Amino acid sequence: MRQVTLATAGFERYAKTTRRATFLAEMDSVVPWRKLFQLIEPVYPKAGNGRPPVGLERMLRIHFLQHWFNLSDPAVEDALYDSLSMRRFVGIDLGHEAAPDETTMCRFRHLLERHGLAQQIFDAVKVHLEAAGVLLRHGTIVDATIIAAPSSTKNEKGKRDPEMHQTKKGNQWYFGMKAHIGVDAESGLVHTVIGTPANVADITKADELLHGDETIAFGDAGYIGVDKRPGREHSAEWHVAMKAGQRRALDDSALGRVLESLERLEAQVRARVEHPFRVVKRQFGYMKVRYRGLAKNTAQLHTLFALSNLWMARRRLLATG
Repeated sequence: MRQVTLATAGFERYAKTTRRATFLAEMDSVVPWRKLFQLIEPVYPKAGNGRPPVGLERMLRIHFLQHWFNLSDPAVEDALYDSLSMRRFVGIDLGHEAAPDETTMCRFRHLLERHGLAQQIFDAVKVHLEAAGVLLRHGTIVDATIIAAPSSTKNEKGKRDPEMHQTKKGNQWYFGMKAHIGVDAESGLVHTVIGTPANVADITKADELLHGDETIAFGDAGYIGVDKRPGREHSAEWHVAMKAGQRRALDDSALGRVLESLERLEAQVRARVEHPFRVVKRQFGYMKVRYRGLAKNTAQLHTLFALSNLWMARRRLLATG
């Protein structure tokens, strides 16, 4: 084992376990590293002529840091020099070696994109959660959220991203893409992710968000009429929220009170679909797309929701661990 240098040990007299260090320690324990290495290793560059590649484990850990802390390639390189907890998580000792540069990180991401490995990572995490008894398949909640994209044309081509589109929600216009997700109704974990331009209606992707084994599905008022659409592949029983105007029109009769109670109960179930969005947007800081094109950004969504699943299930995984 390599001896720790003063670059890592330091001379500090006082120390505290920070929230970042606690977060990284928990994620280090729940990520199925070995399974993910086995996915990537067959296509990862091998040592031979020229510059030897950076270790796969190190690169995957840096890749996940970028998603957890919403860091670009240059930003994560700077963060590794600035944060001791991040260096410990990755396994870098600045007394012996430098951190990988931003070009190396960019090439690693392109490698994952080229071989469709973000989707495979997402699927591997699902299998891991199912094996742990955390992800069930009895019901699904579907929803979508808008991810903003830069609307500026101040770039080399003088144009906005042609694969992004604008849409109106309420009285506000948005430009970007949509993340459509199917969530397990019991655990609140994501089992399906689809990326589309922002102008694609939620209802058009509803059937694709079902895995086929569920008997019941839930959606908000944007999915009204989903059970009557032609070409449905799955036979799940849909429970879709009333339109706001219809719900306000309910009277105080016995039937009105029953319908209101049912709406409240179903709303409590549907609320679980908001938790993955909160983790990805608020905790991981993913509020705006980072790349041009749907393919790259959808790949990032798969990685983000795989990591959000592990974060949301971490206590049960650590307890069974």
